[in-house]
Amino acid sequence: MYRSYFKHLECSVCGTQHSGSELLAVCKTCGKALLASYDIASARSGLRREEVASGGDSFWKYLPMLPLRSPSSIVSLGERMTPILRLTSLERKFGTGPVWVKDEAMMPTGSFKARGLALAVTRAHELGVRHVCLPSAGNAAGACAAYAARAGMGCTIVVPKDTPAANIEECRIYGADVRQVDGTISDAANEIQKLKKEHSDWFDVSTLKEPYRLEGKKTMGYELAEQFSWNLPDVIIYPTGGGTGLIGMWKAFGEMEGLGWIGPARPKMISSQAAGCAPIVKAFAEGKSESEFWEHAHTKASGLRVPKAFADYLILRTIRESGGSAFAVTDERAAEAVRKVGKQEGFFFCPEGATTVVALEQATKAGFVKRDAAVLLWNTAAAAKYPGFAS
Repeated sequence: MYRSYFKHLECSVCGTQHSGSELLAVCKTCGKALLASYDIASARSGLRREEVASGGDSFWKYLPMLPLRSPSSIVSLGERMTPILRLTSLERKFGTGPVWVKDEAMMPTGSFKARGLALAVTRAHELGVRHVCLPSAGNAAGACAAYAARAGMGCTIVVPKDTPAANIEECRIYGADVRQVDGTISDAANEIQKLKKEHSDWFDVSTLKEPYRLEGKKTMGYELAEQFSWNLPDVIIYPTGGGTGLIGMWKAFGEMEGLGWIGPARPKMISSQAAGCAPIVKAFAEGKSESEFWEHAHTKASGLRVPKAFADYLILRTIRESGGSAFAVTDERAAEAVRKVGKQEGFFFCPEGATTVVALEQATKAGFVKRDAAVLLWNTAAAAKYPGFAS
């Protein structure tokens, strides 16, 4: 018999608790991001990791630690565990321990965005939402449109005009209303806010402006722990735009320790960003708890062109709590990494994922990643969505 250990929503800043049965976006008290909270004590005695691991390769096997009331609510496109591949050429080049890449290109719609949007759309549908909307730089748009179509919901997407054509076409194939604006994802977000005033029944599933995309991304942490036999790598390097995956993995690690599934050891969480849009790198270097808006943001790695993440304070908190760091990477160096790894390993990084390779080089040269460290990189999307990037 299915049991959910989901209890309530809790503000990430002021700690105010909110009902988990109410459709909410952000904290009613302070307007900051909400986090799902679970009955860890009960789950520790009632949920065994071996039992969960035996549940196949669907990420929905982690459902008891996800915020759904009923499995019948699930909106799915066949989400599966993604592969982890070893990149020995990088080990030799940088002199580290084993280097792996987790390839999220294998998710539905070709990116890790499927994880978050599967959960966000499922939960919104369960709570009675009939129309979702969000601003996007590309891959989140396609995932949102696909899951909304699967759920029979309306969907409106606002993207910058220079969003890759493949992403825009994908959204239209799924029947979404796609609108384009000048500027960046921040300008798209402003347009969404205007549209919501005209359509009060639309629900915004923007990054961390609702609590459930984070829970979908959290499955990355559960999944990699299981794939590594419940021992985490020493270092995780993650391409960071909105940062949901970085925050979600850190949340998952804490939950799993509470469940008794892993010990207290944690990876250093390293953020890689584009040099043309690196607000987290700058804020981290300056010792700030929040980032400043990055003016004139530019990069061909569209998922990293986020001038200011809504929950930047959670990204920076995660990096610091883990003893991690943050590095900026030029598009030219990222493209070079795509070509070299492709030739040496037969693996095709997307632009965002390629920044993790260069960040690893920077971190090893700085002595931040030690010679025997086990490192996990993230490839967040299918490289075919970015034709010509490394040509």
